[in-house]
Amino acid sequence: MNIPIEVPGLDTIIPDIQEGKMVIVESGADSAKSFFVRRLSLTAGRIGWPVSFVTSRDPSEVRALLTAEGGKAMPSDDWVKVYERDELDDFEEFEGNGGLLTVDSYSFLTLNVPPPKLATSLRQLHSACRNRGMTALLATDRGMFDPRSEAVATHLADGFLQFHARESADGVQRFLRIPKWMDGRFVDRNIYYEFDGRRIAVDLRNRVL
Repeated sequence: MNIPIEVPGLDTIIPDIQEGKMVIVESGADSAKSFFVRRLSLTAGRIGWPVSFVTSRDPSEVRALLTAEGGKAMPSDDWVKVYERDELDDFEEFEGNGGLLTVDSYSFLTLNVPPPKLATSLRQLHSACRNRGMTALLATDRGMFDPRSEAVATHLADGFLQFHARESADGVQRFLRIPKWMDGRFVDRNIYYEFDGRRIAVDLRNRVL
């Protein structure tokens, strides 16, 4: 079973995240990335997946956000386990949970992990996803990885989605890029979106930035 991308417009480009895959979602300071991975976590819970959510924040804060964003369509009470961590060397403690593993923010939790150890950890996670049918969603912050660690993570991921936000004459312009996806393709265009803190609205019109 795959996890549907419940963002109108974006779901025509990447309709779902396949079971057994490892995906990186990257952004700068824009909070849309964290909203997006929480939304995917809620979707996974609604379709019956167990969800493990790893965060550097207070678990009660994360649960409150998930409850507010889930609204009336919240999954059952025990759908998610929230883990507070200050660092993350490997994923062994979560592999037995199956379902979806969401980590926000992975780059912060691995600040002190050298690239070779990071590569070993991600290879083990990738193997666990493939062999156990779990899916991993790793949210990262642009510029927080050193160049070697960023290259390792991008290379080993099955999918890579980037949220961008830039100042323009008309205000802040937000757009997505998909440099790498599961089927071996990439989407060589800017996918514009708006974000108001409660929903992501994708605009598929072609524009020049």
